[in-house]
Amino acid sequence: MMNWLASVRLAATLLTCGVAIGSTPVLAASLTEVTNFGENPTNLRMHVYAPDILASPPPILVAVHYCTGSGPAFFSGTEFRTLADRYGFIVIYPSATRSGNCFDVSSPQALRRGGGSDPVGIMSMVTYVIDTYGADENRVYVAGASSGAMMTNVLLGNYPDVFKAGAAFMGVPFGCFATTDGSSWNSTCANGNLIKTAQEWGALVRAAYPGYIGERPRMQLWHGTDDTTLRYPNFGEEIKQWTNVLGLSQTPTFTDRPQANWTRTRYGGSGVDAPVEAISLEGVGHTLPLSGMAAMVIQFFGLDGAAAPDDQPPSTPANLTAPAWTSNSVSLNWSPSTDNVGVSGYDILRAPGAAGGSFVQVATSPTTSFVNSGLSPNTTYRYQVRARDAAGNVSLVSNTVTATTLGGGTGDGVCAATAVVQNQWQDGYVIQPVTVTNRGTAAINGWTVNFSLPSGHTIASSWNATITTSGQTATARNGSYNGTLAPGGSTTFGVQVRRPSGDTQVASAYTCTSP
Repeated sequence: MMNWLASVRLAATLLTCGVAIGSTPVLAASLTEVTNFGENPTNLRMHVYAPDILASPPPILVAVHYCTGSGPAFFSGTEFRTLADRYGFIVIYPSATRSGNCFDVSSPQALRRGGGSDPVGIMSMVTYVIDTYGADENRVYVAGASSGAMMTNVLLGNYPDVFKAGAAFMGVPFGCFATTDGSSWNSTCANGNLIKTAQEWGALVRAAYPGYIGERPRMQLWHGTDDTTLRYPNFGEEIKQWTNVLGLSQTPTFTDRPQANWTRTRYGGSGVDAPVEAISLEGVGHTLPLSGMAAMVIQFFGLDGAAAPDDQPPSTPANLTAPAWTSNSVSLNWSPSTDNVGVSGYDILRAPGAAGGSFVQVATSPTTSFVNSGLSPNTTYRYQVRARDAAGNVSLVSNTVTATTLGGGTGDGVCAATAVVQNQWQDGYVIQPVTVTNRGTAAINGWTVNFSLPSGHTIASSWNATITTSGQTATARNGSYNGTLAPGGSTTFGVQVRRPSGDTQVASAYTCTSP
């Protein structure tokens, strides 16, 4: 943080002589435009709201608007201003100035640290406020809606040493909107059809700032199930990305319903200081944030007077894979990250099934590979690896992988399917991901997954598979782009299901076949 700030402060200082609000802070409770605030490759506009009474030193919130919006519109249309009055933090409102007033979250320049475009201009705004108002450089946060939510993901990826946490309303994962043809719109991503593994999503974030091994920001995610602009599957992909970046399991550690038709899941913790928090809103479209949501963002950030959470998980997971399956064993391998200083060995943990169940230690290993043998055929297990030092302290937690052992018969179990119920509400639920894996020794070209729907349950929507039903049996078939799987390869799809109000049953009995 300090090295980065030092590299830009000189330029910012030379440029601020023309700043509209002068060279010293003007603490007036009104929105004030700032010009010549520093490096600004895309001519963004900057507005600042500094309450009359500031915390000492004041934290910073960057509030990023939606397409067609502006900083002043976001100032007027959200509740961050009144919360700033209450808690004494400063709000920066950037404004995009290109056609459509969308932020650049797609160009190669925007998706790397210091690469140029809008993120660099926003970082100049942050530096300006730190220097001008004496703001707290260790408590900088960002929240945005739609295009601003995408920018929230980008800023956390590019500048993990600057931002403590982010909140994304109706966004997409970092790198999802990437294009190389100059276009600023990615229909595949917007429609929820860009599906990657957690490790692949996490790798995009890590590549934005190669070699960074410090603390990573926390993330709060919001999305409505009926969003037709940036479709709901992006919510699950964001969860995969940020749990991977923070070295967490994709299995929630806490689930509740703060309001009717809301489902909140937390990862890596059960309280408001959890590293990742995700709120799914059943029946809600592309209309966030709604009243009261900004206060939940401020609470998640710790800007409501509570101390900012310092207990962060390890920043980079030891990348665990399970590339080989047999009828009674799983072969595990992992790649140590650069955080593994002083590691003396590894603990291997296993949990039953594709979701739920507690991890228990099954072995230790001095090396980065292990074969877990003596397992039951046709059974699913989840694995995690923890690195420890000579004193026995856990210093690193890997991502979680799921492996299903082969069945015993000839040709049995080549294609396998496992499923996770991601979110539930009173009259529906989302199954994501359903993972289809080729556990054979040759490529498969096409797959079919059958599963059982309880009585009264119907398919509301699906992505990355075509689904038909016959009675209470649902059949999912691959698309033209995800039917071919190499040995050990996998793909995923998702389903939203309606069910009678108050019913707690979910779909079950997943079986996979291939030609």
